Amino acid sequence: MRADHATLPLPKDPAALRALLLATLEACQTLTTERDKIAAQRDALAARNEQLHHLLLKLKRQQFGQKSEQLPPDQLLFAFEEIETTLAADAAKAAKQSPALAEAQGKRRRAGRGRLPAHLPRVEVVLAPEASTCPCCQAALVEIGTDTAERLDVIPAQFRVIVTKRPKLACRACTGVVLQANAPPRLIEGGVPTEATVAHVLVSRYADHLPLYRQSQILARQGIEIGREVLADWAGTGAMEIVPVVRRMREILLGSARLFADETTMPVLDPGRGRTKKGYAWAIARDDRPWGGADPPAVVFHYAPGRGAEHAKALLAGYSGVLQCDGYAAYKTLAAAGDMSLAFCWSHVRREFIDLAKTKTAPIAQETLQRIAALYAVETKIRGQAPDIRRATRQNKSRPLVDDLFAWWTAQLARLHGGSPTAQAIRYGLNHREGLVRFIDDGRIELDNNTVERAIRPICLSRKNALFASGDDGGARWAAVASLVETCKLNGVDPQRYFTDVLTRLVNGWMESRIDELMPWHWAPAKNS
Repeated sequence: MRADHATLPLPKDPAALRALLLATLEACQTLTTERDKIAAQRDALAARNEQLHHLLLKLKRQQFGQKSEQLPPDQLLFAFEEIETTLAADAAKAAKQSPALAEAQGKRRRAGRGRLPAHLPRVEVVLAPEASTCPCCQAALVEIGTDTAERLDVIPAQFRVIVTKRPKLACRACTGVVLQANAPPRLIEGGVPTEATVAHVLVSRYADHLPLYRQSQILARQGIEIGREVLADWAGTGAMEIVPVVRRMREILLGSARLFADETTMPVLDPGRGRTKKGYAWAIARDDRPWGGADPPAVVFHYAPGRGAEHAKALLAGYSGVLQCDGYAAYKTLAAAGDMSLAFCWSHVRREFIDLAKTKTAPIAQETLQRIAALYAVETKIRGQAPDIRRATRQNKSRPLVDDLFAWWTAQLARLHGGSPTAQAIRYGLNHREGLVRFIDDGRIELDNNTVERAIRPICLSRKNALFASGDDGGARWAAVASLVETCKLNGVDPQRYFTDVLTRLVNGWMESRIDELMPWHWAPAKNS
């Protein structure tokens, strides 16, 4: 009890003293109950956070650990987002009940948030004290310092109207003399959008995977009534304008010494039958950054209604370098008919054993995954180094691992039933040995085909959001726009700014002889300088 409370007079009447004692005991009991309740809530939140942290670590192990292909990447990211959001909500709830915890969280955020980008515009808000004189002597106060804090603010996408006026000038002395500036060319002749608006529709559709009807709904929230069919007109016209750029980019890639290739399904609408059919998005990609190459990364997509060898030939006709791919027969047919050589993908080999290793009764699959993991460990150490260093390291460390693996596979295959899944997986590796070992003698070849698989991944998200392309023409349109969108991403270029600039130049008569200057890797330095 504090000293000032000890001097308070107590009632001398026993009944009053008893009533005071009971009231004090009741207040203490209430405080104790409230304390226990808060403690129980705290313990429950701590237990829940521990459970969520455990699940989060488990998911991260599934993504980055040895069995990295057990869950689709987009599902893993969604799980991370949901768990981390729940953790933040629990922490905020606990902070409301504990000022000390709230202060600690604030200090942690301030220490780890870093600085906001310098290119963002700053709006200063000065909060000065209401009084400007000393409360003691009424003398004028002087500024001795300023505490400055930055927060990230957002203004929702703003649309504006460009009003173009072309005055007509006439001569009073001469009859029929009228001068007027020519109207600037427009991408959408007779329409209302600028090239930046068309770029916004294309990027929202093909980079952010927003179907046109959703874009129409977003515009309507700002009082702009533009129907889906009008947006489709803009998107189709813009996609047609960039075709020469994509065509030239494919020519540039086919001149590369090393390329990646892959294909995936793309549902497209079959108008004559009123339902969807299976189309294919083929892709070739270049990324020389792992070995310090000077050529910029790029990817070109090609839509085809099928998966036959003729479509691979249409995409890769005339290519004579090293093609990194899976074991699909179309690539083998193309290589056999020309000068192209194939380097096969170890990730596809590993994938054959992933499902087998999920059970505890598949020691061969588990051993295979461990041996392949050793190859990837070598690649991690040499990533980004010069080709000669990578080749020398692979000759010294990877070649013994690969030779031992193939010898071990051969021995295991002799003991297995020919039709077993494990035997089939081993035969896939043995049958593709020549292409699988090619990386050892060339430091510019990667261990797997993941570069192009990452480029194709956005198709899956677009497939879920937009369901299908509008037909074969829609597939071709997607391939053209996606080629530039994904190449922008690989080169660190903002697709919105890029498409605005490129469409504007093309509409204003950009010369065919200078089309190489419109490639994203040339555009990026010009915009960042």
